Amino acid sequence: MLPGIRTRWVLAAILAVALIVRLGAAFWWQSRVPAGQRFGFPDSESYWQLGQTIAAGQPYEFGPERYRVFRTPGYPLLLSVLFVAGGHDVSVMSGRFLSALLGTLTVALAAALAWQMFDDRTALLTALAVTVYPEAIAQSVFVLSEAPFTPLMIAQLIAWLAAWRASSRRDVVIYSLLAGVAAGVATLMRPSWLLFTPFALGIGIVLTVERVKQLQIGVLMMVGLALTMSPWWYYTYSVAGRFVPTSLQVGASLYDGLSPIATGASDMRFVPEYERLQKQLDAANLPPANQLFEDRLDQRLQRDSVAWITANPQRALQLAGIKFLRIWSPLPNAAEFRSNKLRLVLMISYLPAMILAAIGLWRSRSHGWPVWLLLLPAIYFTSLHMIFVSSIRYRQPAMVPLLILSAVAVSWLITTVRRPPTTSSTSNS
Repeated sequence: MLPGIRTRWVLAAILAVALIVRLGAAFWWQSRVPAGQRFGFPDSESYWQLGQTIAAGQPYEFGPERYRVFRTPGYPLLLSVLFVAGGHDVSVMSGRFLSALLGTLTVALAAALAWQMFDDRTALLTALAVTVYPEAIAQSVFVLSEAPFTPLMIAQLIAWLAAWRASSRRDVVIYSLLAGVAAGVATLMRPSWLLFTPFALGIGIVLTVERVKQLQIGVLMMVGLALTMSPWWYYTYSVAGRFVPTSLQVGASLYDGLSPIATGASDMRFVPEYERLQKQLDAANLPPANQLFEDRLDQRLQRDSVAWITANPQRALQLAGIKFLRIWSPLPNAAEFRSNKLRLVLMISYLPAMILAAIGLWRSRSHGWPVWLLLLPAIYFTSLHMIFVSSIRYRQPAMVPLLILSAVAVSWLITTVRRPPTTSSTSNS
């Protein structure tokens, strides 16, 4: 059954507010970008340039070293639409407008998931929460992959839940495959999502009674994911000569998180030195003709990181603790968010949201597996970023499902406040 007409009108109004807020935030953020910069985040430049490359029909390469498997193509492909429509020199604000639209879509999908799990009121409260939550607004104005990734993540959860609740085999197959496709496209946007489906599936098989159904859904999701990823896998095999699941930046990311210079934050200044050393090694020992330079660099960084972890297990564990605290810090730990006003806004929104989410989790504990679907993105990203670098940026997509639990708590509080006094209470008074 669809939401009532009143609910749909109220949701439409909330979505309009969400878009206006995000467009305003986009203009405000752009006005704060330092002179000589365009984005405020280094990652944005690579996405932007690769989008221009795709639009121009040029080889998919980035940087002076012409890296060919530097980024998965999801977000650059999406950005390329801007360059096809507006030309090579389209304004950066067009990228922020796209993020604002995607952020508004996230609000709508979060409301849909809340309605699917609970009721109309929880759906509207979720939409309102995601509309005004500062971290959700922030990821809707940056030119970063979080903007397209988050609605795809929510779409996977919606399809997974629909498959779990489906009564016919046909619906189970359709929704499971759709969940897998959403997972695949999400991975093409944000490669770190690749292992979420098997990770969540393993937990689901352990926690649920209907293990066979969960396994069937999981297998179909993996099929959908593999089919979606297969064009990229074909491309990477054709240029790298081997299977590359996502990109050839895993080594750099791992070394950034676990190495002698690791602090928990990202600092990629070691990359140019490693590039120089790898070139020296290549000059002394002629590498295979069909092996990419970036592949050799990636493997070397992975080996050095693993060797350091083996020699320094205590420091690696200490870094894991530091990263846990960083990703769930109530205060921002990235330089871009260290103004006093931003710190205050983020803190006074984050702490109540988490307290309400805990209450909502307790109130909805009887829902079983669907509630776990709301928690698993947070568990997954936390586990992942206790290995790789960590900051509050990496929790932002996972906060959206948690805000659904916050909405559950608010809905319960509203019901409690509105509940009429009992007969005994009235007579005693």
